[in-house]
Amino acid sequence: MNVNEIDLNLLKIFDAVYAEGSVSRAAQRIGLTQPSVSHGLARLRTIFADALFTRVKGGVEPTAVARRIAPALGDALHSVQAVLDETTAFDPATAKRTFRVHMSDLGEMVFLPPMMKAIRTQAPGVSLETRQIEWQELPAALESGAIDMAIGHLPSLIGGFAHQHLFREEYVTLRRAPAKRGARTPADYIAITSHPPTLAILRESGLIDRVKLSIPHFMVVPAILAEVDYAVIVPRTVARAFRRYGINRISPLPVPQRHFDVGLFWTRRLGSERGHVWMRALIIDLFRQARQT
Repeated sequence: MNVNEIDLNLLKIFDAVYAEGSVSRAAQRIGLTQPSVSHGLARLRTIFADALFTRVKGGVEPTAVARRIAPALGDALHSVQAVLDETTAFDPATAKRTFRVHMSDLGEMVFLPPMMKAIRTQAPGVSLETRQIEWQELPAALESGAIDMAIGHLPSLIGGFAHQHLFREEYVTLRRAPAKRGARTPADYIAITSHPPTLAILRESGLIDRVKLSIPHFMVVPAILAEVDYAVIVPRTVARAFRRYGINRISPLPVPQRHFDVGLFWTRRLGSERGHVWMRALIIDLFRQARQT
């Protein structure tokens, strides 16, 4: 294989298809037509003597060869972009760019509204795309550029990626305020099945038999508590976010407290890229403000 056979556009096509898992979405991402992306893939298949991507329901998946070469090709693209960005000032007031951030549903609910408010004020041409990626796939997503950064409790990324601690979280019991003063009956509980620590707290406190509703996510909790006097174990930040819905009775856990750390993660090669630096500073500042309110 001769390096003269490969141009930068082919690397961009490979990177986009690998990140998106779809030829059509890759075309939208890099601003090409779908036939142009398909033609580029055909050239890449000839160069690497491999199919690279095979069709599956809903898109394509990489072959073993594609998985092996993806990190190196991603690094090459990011290195070129870093050289260009180092000589180009990032002005948020005029910049047009999309940042892709891994964030849980809890993160979206609590922090996405102030993030979008700040972005619209400071950088009206900047867009944000959030993704929810399985923890075991996050390293590859960061390395390939499928996402620019990840926010959450992600201990598996510590050491392998640049990292900024954002805050330490704790759990509380949340229940709506009583309509009138007086004794209340013992609470029945909602269990959040996608959040194992809350299930463990219910088991250890002997409350698992009082679970009347099991749901996968926190988002519907305010609507349920508005109708039924249940209790739920949630992170304190989530409980504070639910105050806007009038759900504001917060009490300590019935068992010893559990804490977990929330951080911001990114690849070290993007450490000095000016747009990335700006976005990280924005996120860090917003998290700091949120913890102070």
